[in-house]
Amino acid sequence: MQTKASEGRLVPGQTVRVRQTIHTREGDWKTTVEGKVVRLAPRATGSWYAHGKDDKLWLQRLRLEKEDGEVVEVNLDRDSIVTIVKNA
Repeated sequence: MQTKASEGRLVPGQTVRVRQTIHTREGDWKTTVEGKVVRLAPRATGSWYAHGKDDKLWLQRLRLEKEDGEVVEVNLDRDSIVTIVKNA
């Protein structure tokens, strides 16, 4: 099952694959990470944003634990593609 990151159907324990693309002048940078969902929650950045809660810029952050035990935190945006590999 594929979902856009903003749909919020992720729960702890699921194994997911996240594909992201960063567009640059030199070309697109693509990355993929796969792991078990630890947490998905909005968190404030250090950036000021006039219309955000507490005047901060908030991002959806997905914390994953990879198969080898490494913990990765991914900032999800509207172009992030999350595929559920295995349900919890």
